[in-house]
Amino acid sequence: MPSRKLVPLAATLCVAMVLGGCNGTEAPPPAVTRVLVQPASARDAGVAIYTGEIRARHEADLSFRVGGKITSRLVDSGMTVKAGQALARLDPADLQLSRQAALAQVAAAESEFTTASNERARYADLLAKRFVSQAAFDAKENAYRSARARLEQARAQSEISGNQAGYGTLVADHEGVITAVLADAGQVVSAGQPVFRLARPEEKEVAIAIPEGRLAEFKAARQIAVNLWAQPDLFMKGEVRELAAAADPATRTYAARVRIVDPLPAAQLGMTARVVLGSSAGAAIVVPLTAIVDNGKGPQVWVASDGKATLRPVEVAAFREDGAAIAGGLKADEMVILTGQRRLVDGQAVQAQPAVPPAQQR
Repeated sequence: MPSRKLVPLAATLCVAMVLGGCNGTEAPPPAVTRVLVQPASARDAGVAIYTGEIRARHEADLSFRVGGKITSRLVDSGMTVKAGQALARLDPADLQLSRQAALAQVAAAESEFTTASNERARYADLLAKRFVSQAAFDAKENAYRSARARLEQARAQSEISGNQAGYGTLVADHEGVITAVLADAGQVVSAGQPVFRLARPEEKEVAIAIPEGRLAEFKAARQIAVNLWAQPDLFMKGEVRELAAAADPATRTYAARVRIVDPLPAAQLGMTARVVLGSSAGAAIVVPLTAIVDNGKGPQVWVASDGKATLRPVEVAAFREDGAAIAGGLKADEMVILTGQRRLVDGQAVQAQPAVPPAQQR
């Protein structure tokens, strides 16, 4: 039958295909996985690290002592100003009118006082000649004293109006840096409403927040260092200057101020800084938090070495803001893999690509 003749032919074709596959080119090698790596760094094994902002110790909101409409703003945020420099001005029309009214009141009071003084002198002469009674003279004496008091009141009010006319120009009371502009030209402000925020940069400190669970640890710290985020290799000595007596009701943290001893020029107001609480533990191996994986067998890290990925168990001493402190299982400068660990297998070929350091991620 025709169908039986097709079986040997099909078998022959299968054998030919198998032999052809054996004699052909081999399958391409699997693609090498590219991974981001970063060297494990040896850093100070501080008890804790808190991130904050560099602030000036002396910082105040400047405002007009009288209300009015701002006609001109003379400085911008970030400008350095000197003591006595004009910052903004109010519309002087109302202030000048008030000043003129006060001067007119002084003139009227002086006229009344002159009249009362003359009347008193005339009645004193008549009293000496017994032409008027003592009661009539006493009435003129009281009128004289009242006129003198009204004159003193008018003069004092005139001085106040003069001062208020001068308050129409807002000046800097100290040399410093304008860190915020809170009102602009054309805006009507009331007396005491903040217009500028002035910081005096001669003393700098870091504002941080301390969790209530680590308050005792913060108080017991013997060494405090301030590290700039923009320059991770730059450290300055710090001292605790202020610690809030009560926790913030919203965040449940205690506001603290760490004074920078002898701040370097690189430490500018508004920069991000880290406060490192020192300890006697020496240096620790620190890796990024993303390098730590846990598959139910404890913390582990993937290490890229000789073009292969190796899974290695480690002992984590503490999780810090700048990474995880490794107590064992890893050496300094070993390349740890930061991303894609879930897709790796032990011994897999990888191509290491250095990650951009945090200091350059700007």
